[in-house]
Amino acid sequence: MQKNKRLTKWIRILVLLGGCGSAAFAANGRLSGTVTIAGTGFGAHHATVLISPLGITTLTDEAGHYSVDGLPPGRYEIIAHLHALTDERKTIALAEGQMATVDFDLRLSPLRQELTVTASGTESTVYDAFQSVATMDSIQLKEKTAFGLGEVLDRQLGVAKRSFGPGSSRPILRGFDGDRVLILQDGLPTGTLSSQSGEHGEPVDAADLERIEVVKGPASLLYGSGAIGGVVNSVTEHHMFHEHAHEGLRGHFSTGGGSNNRQAGASGSFEYGYRNWMAWGTAGRQVAGDYYSPEGRVENSKTRLTSGSFGWGWFGAKPFVNLTYSTNRGRFGVPYAGHFHGSHGEERNETGKIGTHGLFRAAEAEAREEEIETEAQVDEVFRWQNLRWNGGFRDLSGLFPRVHFSAAYTLWNHREVENGDYAATDFRNRLLQLRGIFDQRPAGPWKGSWGFQVVSRKYRATGEEALSPPVDQGGLALFGLQEFDFQKAKFQVAGRVDHTGYDPHGGSRKSFTGFSGAAGVRLPLGRQGSLVASYNHAFRAPALEELFNYGPHVGNMAFEIGNSNLQKEAGNGVELSLRRDSSRVRGEWNLFLYRIGDFVYMSPTGEFRNGLQVVNFLQKDSRFLGSEARLDLGVHPLFWLNLGFDAVRARLEEGASLPRIPPFRSRIGFDFRTGGFSLRPELVLAGAQKRVFENETPTAGYGVVHLTASYTLPARHYLQVISVSTYNLNDRLYRNHCSFLKELAPEAGRGIRLNYSLHFF
Repeated sequence: MQKNKRLTKWIRILVLLGGCGSAAFAANGRLSGTVTIAGTGFGAHHATVLISPLGITTLTDEAGHYSVDGLPPGRYEIIAHLHALTDERKTIALAEGQMATVDFDLRLSPLRQELTVTASGTESTVYDAFQSVATMDSIQLKEKTAFGLGEVLDRQLGVAKRSFGPGSSRPILRGFDGDRVLILQDGLPTGTLSSQSGEHGEPVDAADLERIEVVKGPASLLYGSGAIGGVVNSVTEHHMFHEHAHEGLRGHFSTGGGSNNRQAGASGSFEYGYRNWMAWGTAGRQVAGDYYSPEGRVENSKTRLTSGSFGWGWFGAKPFVNLTYSTNRGRFGVPYAGHFHGSHGEERNETGKIGTHGLFRAAEAEAREEEIETEAQVDEVFRWQNLRWNGGFRDLSGLFPRVHFSAAYTLWNHREVENGDYAATDFRNRLLQLRGIFDQRPAGPWKGSWGFQVVSRKYRATGEEALSPPVDQGGLALFGLQEFDFQKAKFQVAGRVDHTGYDPHGGSRKSFTGFSGAAGVRLPLGRQGSLVASYNHAFRAPALEELFNYGPHVGNMAFEIGNSNLQKEAGNGVELSLRRDSSRVRGEWNLFLYRIGDFVYMSPTGEFRNGLQVVNFLQKDSRFLGSEARLDLGVHPLFWLNLGFDAVRARLEEGASLPRIPPFRSRIGFDFRTGGFSLRPELVLAGAQKRVFENETPTAGYGVVHLTASYTLPARHYLQVISVSTYNLNDRLYRNHCSFLKELAPEAGRGIRLNYSLHFF
């Protein structure tokens, strides 16, 4: 109660400050121009124009014109963006009261200005962010349709996938997994339970997203203790910073199919604006059968997903508000899970008798030699519902010209179904969230934002794998981020105070309070390069399952014994990044080191219960050391070379390697473009992973060839893209080191996908 009073006091102070007018902050500059589509002579209708570092966005009109008033004097980066066309970026120094004109001519090219709203809470370019960010835009997402979020992001720099089959894949960032990687949609947690079990899903209809942003490294400052390893944010067309209405209709339609797993899907969206009002909606359906590895069919690896949303918004001169209801429902198979579910109640004390793939040494021979007629087929049937409200004010005259509020009520339910109808375990998660951000008015080189977040959660599980009692969870946080841009150098400092409390039914309350902080500097290297150095201190409260679980957990291949005496984790990290962004060269090189005190991990005891290895949740200091790099080089106007690698070494300070750490990976490819045609072959090489946890199985290295060809046809009011993607073209038999089923289920063999998308605007 006392903490609620303190939070209310801070909110009142911030709102009062935001309403205080001040002539000292007067701004009367104006920026305008025209965005055209190269080679057509047409204005680019509904192109997005971003003004960085203010994070202001506006849309072009029917003729491609745009204008923004009330800009303070300063140096700005202006970026124009329209779907698959290459973004164009220009720099301008705006004097007080100046009326400036900046025009753009968008064309097709391999390089795009990647945008992010996740790294700092306001829209900016990836190049300008203090943290390392990877993004996938709407066109890339439609070329790589998949059910699980890990499948969609696999092969992105610094991103691997953890899985218990295609339906349960989840991203691993720089070796961080589970509750240390926070999954968001439009800046708020999705409310699924994918972090707590290898066989729980994180479904996504990627074709209906504007982009996916991956912030690598600690992001606790803006998003809470569950982001100590990074953030993955799915950004929709109507995300929390959508503040403007537009006249008329725009949207998309896409469809596609694949050969290996008989994949098929279609999705569509619309957005209609009239005066200050807008309405929008999305709908999509994905189906896929069992996939085939070079060894044959992987049974019960099928997936199904149906998604949809509908919303409306009102956007006034200063206030704005919108409301959206979204839902996903579907079903996916969990390969081989029936073998382990079927062993519940069967005591085996012989090490390795029941395979514990990906975490402990497996008895693959037994699983292959024995055909158990009563073995259950295990599916996960789920439904996700989300009611989201966004509102706020812009162009206010006080200290805070922009104020954003977001609230969401999320219901997640999934059942682990055996043999088609018997629900072995039922999971329910209810999440209520409120988040507010107050953007300061820039004062010379100084800008920043302040915010708060409130979370209330109710978790319930019944059935065979109800490992924890019902738990109520609550959280409060206050945070701030400040930037100082002196042109010769740019500085950023940030801090956050987080409180998390757990109330298990029938048990004692556990609470954790911690501070996270960061400081960084960005130094220009010539006109097109920069050096970014940062330090961060991050706090993480133990997860619910780490504190309270007790019992057999097939999803993690373990009999888990939680530890209610766990302490909070405290991480300290440094990162160094070199970047270059020019018309012919774009690249980055990142080096990072994180030391996490009291790192929570599962420690095997050597004992077996219910056929599963008994593990205790313990704490020891750990270290993550790694590097990643990419280089896109224009060796000819029609030919670009694409190179990259990522590597991480993660271990306990005493020397033992941590489980499911991705091996060294590298890639080499090229992009040949002429007109609207693009041909992009790629070779991905992965090293052997021999640094493994106790009883974890090593994996061999491999090389896989992928090839994508696409044709893009831009016009005044629509854009069409046809793409053909072949994956594992050499039909290589290989295994994902981060899969729980790597000994039993290799990765997919050769396959082909055909996709068509139409964007109208």
